[in-house]
Amino acid sequence: MGWTWVAMGNQQLLRRWKRTRVLGTAFLCCICFFLFTSPIPRSPNHHRFADLRNLLGVPNTLNVITNFPFLVVGVIGLVLALEGGVFNISSQAEVWAWVLFYAGVAGVAFGSTYYHLKPDNNRVLWDTLPMMVAYSSLFSSLVIERIGQWIGLCCMCALLLAVFICVFYERIYDDIRLCLMFQLILPLAIAVVAFMYRSNYTNSRYWFSSIGIYLLAKFEAVADRKLYRLNNYVISGHSLEHLCLALIPILLGIMLIYRELKFQRLANLKDRA
Repeated sequence: MGWTWVAMGNQQLLRRWKRTRVLGTAFLCCICFFLFTSPIPRSPNHHRFADLRNLLGVPNTLNVITNFPFLVVGVIGLVLALEGGVFNISSQAEVWAWVLFYAGVAGVAFGSTYYHLKPDNNRVLWDTLPMMVAYSSLFSSLVIERIGQWIGLCCMCALLLAVFICVFYERIYDDIRLCLMFQLILPLAIAVVAFMYRSNYTNSRYWFSSIGIYLLAKFEAVADRKLYRLNNYVISGHSLEHLCLALIPILLGIMLIYRELKFQRLANLKDRA
């Protein structure tokens, strides 16, 4: 019996080592990318979107109004996270993370609208900042759920500090490398943690559905002009990206409503039996 416990303990340590190695390798790659590459200024092409229509006096109309779903979903999610009776959240640390996530989603509506009314380098940071806050809090909520509350809270504080450092660095030095790494690595880290660490809750498939939608949204952004031509100039890829990204907090909200702690579900099943 003793040898069995030792073997199980060694297996757990090995799994933790493999997980730590994956995350450590990603962090090391980020450091190497920053140290051994030249500064990357934001290209003017970043602000040249396919759909430039001005309807009812609103510049870049569809790119502006497709931010409205972020406001609706963000405010509803924020209220439900604070209210505490609808979302199945088991700790105060999770409450803080989800509140910050939905606040970030609502902030995307204002920041992205402000940017798309007149896209330029001065306004783009207001589009980037709330999005990075939402990524940070979402990753932290996943860490709190699957690894530990204190680790998740420390992670959230560190990531929020990193967000402001990245944004101010780009603003001062006209170098997007830190923001680029943050926006590329953090969604990847969410996918890695969701895949490698078991959840204490049911309905974990919503995390993977959200990751798939995020990848689809990024494809739509890259294919902005091609998708615009493909649908006969009705809606551009960038506007579709906005609508697609707004589905993520909706899916995660559904997950929060219907998920259950696994040991509670087992207890309920035993009671029914």
